[in-house]
Amino acid sequence: MADTGRPRGEELPGRFKRPGVFQFCAYVLLVGFVFLSFQGAGWSFSAILSGGPAMADFLSRAWPPSMERLPQLSAALLETFQMALAGTIIGVVVSLPLAVLAAKGLSRHTPISRIFYSSSRLLIAFFRTVPDLVWALVFVITVGLGPFAGTLAIAVDTVGFCGRFFAEAMEDVEKGPSEALTAAGASKLDTIFCAVVPAAMPSFITTSLFALEKATRSSVVLGLVGAGGIGIELKVAMDFFDYQLAMTIILMIFVLVLCVERLGSIARNRILEGTPR
Repeated sequence: MADTGRPRGEELPGRFKRPGVFQFCAYVLLVGFVFLSFQGAGWSFSAILSGGPAMADFLSRAWPPSMERLPQLSAALLETFQMALAGTIIGVVVSLPLAVLAAKGLSRHTPISRIFYSSSRLLIAFFRTVPDLVWALVFVITVGLGPFAGTLAIAVDTVGFCGRFFAEAMEDVEKGPSEALTAAGASKLDTIFCAVVPAAMPSFITTSLFALEKATRSSVVLGLVGAGGIGIELKVAMDFFDYQLAMTIILMIFVLVLCVERLGSIARNRILEGTPR
């Protein structure tokens, strides 16, 4: 028998732990719920196969793309990116103080601090859970049609996205520098902005770049409800069965999102390369 290098009588642990009765029942219920979810979602392979000719007809009617309204579409695409950029900047700026209040261990252990901590985490969770399309509808009712409603919707959605990750980044910062400043007599606010925030800044920047990419994609959808940008142009083209114009808009959106994601990836790599390890 070959020598395995282990003491006699010692065996390798099992690859999977044998589940208990309740755990096994939970797994069965989970698998059953997954199958029911596919059934409730109307999943059908036959529908996919039967829809193939319709998709081929759409592509044949949409190609080649129309270049008749390219200047107007370019202006609408620029408006879409401006909405995403402005909304992201506003959201990131608002996220920082909320994240400071929502991060564990950064506030004093007083009743007022606990109220601010719980309220900020609840507000961030609320902003994050409500879809940006719903926020767009709310702001269209509030401020009217146009890009300002879309910018506000993106800003609120960005607060929910960045607020959570900003808070987690500050919670994961090494405690040594902040503890040294506290021992030297620095105030809590000085400790946060002189030790915690600078250490978490690379994470802040990468999260903000991800938020910009997310906002660029979202701003297209927000235009469908009248919140400005090129989304309304796409809706009108589809409503009038102008598939060639719709294909032009889809390709322009694709190029915009691809450029933003590529530039964001380059910026993140530069930031990570310049971060001391």
